[in-house]
Amino acid sequence: MNKLIIYDSQFGNTEKIAKAIAESISAKALKIGELGTVDLKGLDVLVVGSPTQGGRPTASLQQFLENISAGELKNVQVAAFDTRFSESDSPFPLNLIIKTFGFAAPKIAKIIERAGGKPIANPEGFIVKGKDGPLVSGEIERAKKWIRL
Repeated sequence: MNKLIIYDSQFGNTEKIAKAIAESISAKALKIGELGTVDLKGLDVLVVGSPTQGGRPTASLQQFLENISAGELKNVQVAAFDTRFSESDSPFPLNLIIKTFGFAAPKIAKIIERAGGKPIANPEGFIVKGKDGPLVSGEIERAKKWIRL
């Protein structure tokens, strides 16, 4: 099976999640800046992840997603994840922003599904304690169990 994780990471938290998922499903993990030209045809599984920034993926990942053509992911099993703040632990102003703009994973999922991908897991968010992290205890383990092929 040809499996690929494409992600972006600013402070290393999303990268840790991507590598944990890659390890659990025996996939290759590539950071968006290391991609170069990638042919998505021939993939069996594609997982895409990003930190949430203003309710969206990073600009670099968003640009990558916008370049995926209609039907390019036909018959590819897909999943999307993000790293994010916990709604319950966020102060009111941040919570208001979260409620208004949402998170990156559902937006990523919508794009890769519109390109023909078949979802294998619900979009998932992994929690960081602050802007720079670290990840909340147990998130790496949860990431390893998230996708079961």
